[in-house]
Amino acid sequence: MDITTDINSTDRQERHTVWKTSITKTELAELPAEIYTGKITVVDDEESAVKAAEILSATDTIGFDTETRPSFRRGERHSVSLLQLSTLEDTFLFRLNHIGLPQCITDILENNAIVKIGVSIHDDFLNLNKKFSFTPGGFIDLQTYVKRYNIADNSLSRIYGILFDKRISKGQRLSNWEAPVLTSHQQEYAALDALACLHIYNFLNNEGFDYKKSKYYREFDEPVTQQTQRQEKDS
Repeated sequence: MDITTDINSTDRQERHTVWKTSITKTELAELPAEIYTGKITVVDDEESAVKAAEILSATDTIGFDTETRPSFRRGERHSVSLLQLSTLEDTFLFRLNHIGLPQCITDILENNAIVKIGVSIHDDFLNLNKKFSFTPGGFIDLQTYVKRYNIADNSLSRIYGILFDKRISKGQRLSNWEAPVLTSHQQEYAALDALACLHIYNFLNNEGFDYKKSKYYREFDEPVTQQTQRQEKDS
């Protein structure tokens, strides 16, 4: 992220100019919605998990995400409900609240030879490890990975918007992931989140991204924070 300082002393709060690749909330909302069109398999028994593991083990890169039933009461907590693993052709939704975490899937999550791509994966690990014991291996967090391409944003939807000019709807995020049957909208939402991680990684890894040619690389006027002041002092 390129930073040039332009302090306006007449403002009540000091501000500076920041050059970065970032999409605004308004710009993101105006993008056309992305649509999931691939195959979705809901996995809610051991036999289906084994079949899914066979397909997933045959690929070297997988999109990864989890979903947890939201809490609306103080002190209420829920365990992770859903694990999504996606190839370019298939997305598998593992209903962890029904079948737990099968060993065949644990093996994939721990396999360093199979690259798993996610966003804010340490939060996912924290939630998974509250109920299941496993040691993650072969994971890449896009929040860190995109920084080498000078993308300042951290959320999946914003990163995807910058790269593909499409919006990922978050309408199902607060739905009940422990419902007896997941609706088609829930399934498509969950599948798209995992597949989007894979698309982002493949795009950056295979095609690259020249941030200086992006329409989202521009000046932003932002308040000066204590961290910014320390960075400028050290530079």
